[in-house]
Amino acid sequence: MKKIRLALLDMNNNHANQGMRNITEIAQTFKQNSDEDVVIEVFDVRYKNEMPRVEDFDIFISSGGPGDPHRQGHAWEQPYADFLTEVWEYNRNSADRKFLFLICHSFQLAAIHFKLGNICKRKSYSFGVMPIHKNDHGEKDFLLKGLPEPFYGVDSRAYQFIEPNLRKMEELDMKIVALEKVRPHIHLERAVMAIRFSDEIFGTQFHPEANPEGMIKSLEIAKNREAMIENYGMEKYLETVDRMNDPDKILLTQTQILPRFLEHAAKEIIRDLTTA
Repeated sequence: MKKIRLALLDMNNNHANQGMRNITEIAQTFKQNSDEDVVIEVFDVRYKNEMPRVEDFDIFISSGGPGDPHRQGHAWEQPYADFLTEVWEYNRNSADRKFLFLICHSFQLAAIHFKLGNICKRKSYSFGVMPIHKNDHGEKDFLLKGLPEPFYGVDSRAYQFIEPNLRKMEELDMKIVALEKVRPHIHLERAVMAIRFSDEIFGTQFHPEANPEGMIKSLEIAKNREAMIENYGMEKYLETVDRMNDPDKILLTQTQILPRFLEHAAKEIIRDLTTA
């Protein structure tokens, strides 16, 4: 039986957060359902400056988290940048591969690291269940293929990735696969919501791990509740809470994207081993 080593990178900086709990649950379900021996280890990157060694793991999931994704002079920032470079270079130069999923804050850190566009502060904090639109690349990507157009995801961010450097992305063979909803009454550029960085690396600016229970707990926090009412209005807020358990909204997103990423990564890792 092959051992698959999965590292969960906690980027929450010791802030209470539903995301890591949801990610851990998805990872544990993957472990229970896998034919392989799955080993899971959690690294507290920002608060304890813990970083996994790239060579010691096969799959990495790097969580969302609070704060400015630009460098602030913290001890963990350079090791995390080195980690992104190392995973990228490893996949370019090795017969076997490392798989990485980047969520929200981690997605923004990677976009800054690879110089992919403008990562800036939003005019107001965004929180809620939002429609996300696939483009042509997204329609073909296996992680998004089974989702409707638009599909729904939990948005929780003070920053956004806009004005992508398409030339740089083309050089690196990275593809935008999803964008935020069209807002014709607001003259602002649509934020990039998901990128296929490579065959092995995928990232989302939304939270594919979110589930209704975690979302309801998050709405107990006044800042989140107020942000959602400000962005969507009271009627939409009440409608969203009412529809939280809809099987075709965030539940569908949660059951497809991260579980499918893990299943695919495991298959590719085993294939690499058998063809080596």
